[in-house]
Amino acid sequence: MNTQQHQGISQKVVLITGASSGLGESTARLLASRGAKLVVVARRADRLAQLVSEIKAAGGDAVYQVVDVTKAEDLQAAVQLALDSYGRLDVIINNAGLMAIAPMSERRTDEWDRMIDINIKGVLYGIAAALPVFEAQQSGHFINISSVAGVKVFSPGGTVYSGTKFAVRAISEGLRHEVGGHIRTTTILPGAVESELKHGSSHGASAEFVKAFYQQNQIPADAVARAVAYAIEQPDNVDINEIVLRPTVQEF
Repeated sequence: MNTQQHQGISQKVVLITGASSGLGESTARLLASRGAKLVVVARRADRLAQLVSEIKAAGGDAVYQVVDVTKAEDLQAAVQLALDSYGRLDVIINNAGLMAIAPMSERRTDEWDRMIDINIKGVLYGIAAALPVFEAQQSGHFINISSVAGVKVFSPGGTVYSGTKFAVRAISEGLRHEVGGHIRTTTILPGAVESELKHGSSHGASAEFVKAFYQQNQIPADAVARAVAYAIEQPDNVDINEIVLRPTVQEF
């Protein structure tokens, strides 16, 4: 792993949710290679342990904790782990997400609830846990992962998923208005990116549609990792508010 120093990233303490795979894992590896100190959290302890082991073996610095983002106390514990391990928290990346695509006529209200709990409440709980620390430090950076589906409603079957991602975008913008000055807020809105997100649909026809869509369009997760790094490495007086990135071939 390349451990060269990157101004704006080196030595920053970064907490990443949903870090056991996909965008979160790729971002953790890239930021660690650029000198960040990582707190990686997700539900799968084995994947987190492996990630931290590999980061440390490559000369990086990381700790992990099992976290369910639908539980506010879990996010508070993750922020406390950052403080206990490194004495501060500079960036929180609210990345954990669920994409369950199905027509609304299927009335899969359990999936609606799950997406709201993970995609919206999970972001809010991350904000709630980190905000007091950022306010006390008079510095900090929220990076919230939305989606291109938060710019244009994903159709067919993505109505509720898009609703959650539009919400993330709105929450991020409102947060920026409320805490801007010393605290930065960035929304990343990716298109089709290689991750486990595409496996979240239990509705057969929708799952096949999503599978085909990703096969035709997806790009590697490190495309998002580089966008995150770009936002972090800016000088403190520069706040990258939104980054929308799509595969070149993706029309939607």
